[in-house]
Amino acid sequence: MSMAFVYITTRDREEAARIARVLLQERLVACVNVLGEVDSYFSWQGQVQNEGEVVCFAKTRETLVPEVTETVQNIHSYSCPCVVALPIAGGNPEFLAWIEDSTRNPGPSQEPKEYL
Repeated sequence: MSMAFVYITTRDREEAARIARVLLQERLVACVNVLGEVDSYFSWQGQVQNEGEVVCFAKTRETLVPEVTETVQNIHSYSCPCVVALPIAGGNPEFLAWIEDSTRNPGPSQEPKEYL
């Protein structure tokens, strides 16, 4: 089973926590690390922008990345949120097994969605 890190930026810690809770409730991820604020410089609509953001790293199955991406897009405050995945090439086998055990198989959730 292949695993992935999903890198997500949010406008603030409150949004990061809300997204983390939803992803965990849906069993789309095993863990979300919410890091401190970063200064983001980016080009948006033809202009260079600078904003403070909060970075999140989620750990999940590679096969769940499309559902993680869709869920984040549906609940994120940005019209074009940063959600990108990086493959996990290796690591502690027990930790990787924990990610697998803590996430559901790909496909629609059978539980009703209640976004916070």
